[in-house]
Amino acid sequence: MLTWSYRTSHQTRSPSLLLGLYCAASPWIVNYTASQPSVATRNLIMGIAIGLLALGFTRAPERMYGLSWAMCALGVWMIVSPWIVGSGPDAGVVWNNIVIGAPAVVLGLVCAGTAAKASPRP
Repeated sequence: MLTWSYRTSHQTRSPSLLLGLYCAASPWIVNYTASQPSVATRNLIMGIAIGLLALGFTRAPERMYGLSWAMCALGVWMIVSPWIVGSGPDAGVVWNNIVIGAPAVVLGLVCAGTAAKASPRP
């Protein structure tokens, strides 16, 4: 069971790291730093957080799986935050955050499911 958990860790860490890098760079890629500066700053911070979680999953997967739900929470926040943080976000900003948030939720669920299967039952 531990080898399956470790293999799943390897399958989720690279996409998570790439997702974090894209999230941090997306305000400049999609070019909404001037129109939505608060969303741009938040995407940079959230991208760094997702990247750090991915690095943690890489360095110590057995200890970091408890934070898998944090990846899910970050993904949900990415999806809803343009309306909460931004001021009248356009379609590009909304779709960009959905494209980032949905995979973050899925990757977090995969990691959390792996942690649930790998944890010993009393």
